[in-house]
Amino acid sequence: MSRPDAVVVGSGPNGLAAAITIARTGRRVLVLEAADTIGGGCRSGALTLPGYVHDLCSTVHPFAPVSPALRDLPLGDHGLEWVMPEAMFAHPFDDGPAAVVSRDVAETADRLGADAGAWARVFARLAADWPRIERNVLGPLALPRHPWAMARFGIDALQPAAGFARRTFRDGRTRALFAGAAAHGMVPLDRSPTAGVGIVLTLLAHVAGWPLPKGGAGRLTAALASYLRSLGGEIVTRTAVTSVDDLPPAHAVLCDVGPRTLLRIAGHRFPVDYRRALERYRYGPGVFKVDWALAAPVPWRNADCARAGTVHLGGSLEEIAASEREAWEGRVAERPYVLLVQPTLFDPSRAPGGRHVAWAYCHVPHGFAGDMLPKIEAQIERFAPGFRERVLARAVARPADLERRNANLVGGDIAGGSADLRQTFARPTWRTYSTPVKGLYLCSSSTPPGPGVHGMCGLLAAERALAEVLRE
Repeated sequence: MSRPDAVVVGSGPNGLAAAITIARTGRRVLVLEAADTIGGGCRSGALTLPGYVHDLCSTVHPFAPVSPALRDLPLGDHGLEWVMPEAMFAHPFDDGPAAVVSRDVAETADRLGADAGAWARVFARLAADWPRIERNVLGPLALPRHPWAMARFGIDALQPAAGFARRTFRDGRTRALFAGAAAHGMVPLDRSPTAGVGIVLTLLAHVAGWPLPKGGAGRLTAALASYLRSLGGEIVTRTAVTSVDDLPPAHAVLCDVGPRTLLRIAGHRFPVDYRRALERYRYGPGVFKVDWALAAPVPWRNADCARAGTVHLGGSLEEIAASEREAWEGRVAERPYVLLVQPTLFDPSRAPGGRHVAWAYCHVPHGFAGDMLPKIEAQIERFAPGFRERVLARAVARPADLERRNANLVGGDIAGGSADLRQTFARPTWRTYSTPVKGLYLCSSSTPPGPGVHGMCGLLAAERALAEVLRE
């Protein structure tokens, strides 16, 4: 491309969404990716044995079907096929039945005993409100178009998850079920706005489900890239950007990178106060991830867990809260909260006939270099005795390994930065997507609305670039 209108640095879902948004206006877009393959945290590859497809980071994508950045794109025409698990997520206990969240609010509530009414009241109301609040939930702080609907959401969402669960639900099992969803946020459950994490993820389970791309997460990236190329966009891999000064001349440069990388490639252009603001940006705990090739499915003690694509392992709300607090404060939990995904129960194309893949991670201190494999597998064995006997091979990824795969995962932080209250509304600074340099934008998960495969960071940054420097 001799003279692009816009250059995008980084080819994660946000970078590709930014490129597509601009390319759909007829402008020329060039995407540069340092790695051999595109996708950032949305990639697949061979980690264990031949014929087993593993996702290097994300697998289940609750935001993608509802995201204004992705939902209307013709990705099905470019090879994407979604697979929907029978149940969205499950939470087993040491005794008694597992708690399960399905697509249907009433069906989920009916299984929650004394909390059936409370569950239905919270999530039926929010599901009806979703079309009115989605742009505020999936965007930066702004005046809501539907203030009453947003107020109903915000009153609960801004609370700590532990307090919200105790006030809203009577049964310890329901509280634990909610805590498992809230713990995706990687912030202690006694801090705000962790209730918002649990509410949004659970709400999306009811609104559109927690689907996964057939054949691996990389199929979503491939579809985005294919569509971008059909619009005339160009993608070049194995091209590390060490300075924005070396980029081809363009009206707009959008960076799907974290604040640390932005400082490295563009910091010399920034005024001192903005550099210092980026330097103060805080990263949260990391994750320790394990991928398995399995001879057979995970042998859950409770069969309901085999209905779910995602299983949260952590017992009670109190146990999960303690685990998240430990990681946040730099310690290792004896019984860590473990998030497990089992895609081949619903997508057998990811493994040879009759075989399976699964992965799990737990939260660990930022940059943790130790070994959590025994603790992770002990948590799985706790609810699925005999699991280790089904392991054919395993691949371990410590925080440093994850950062080597994707420079945005600093210290193993898959959230792109701590998602506590302050950095929820000023992420990474009050400028959000803009920088002090005209035409230079940030569009990674370190901008609103934060982590998740939704492309909204890219869409919103691209819309700003279109309004400010790509108007002609």
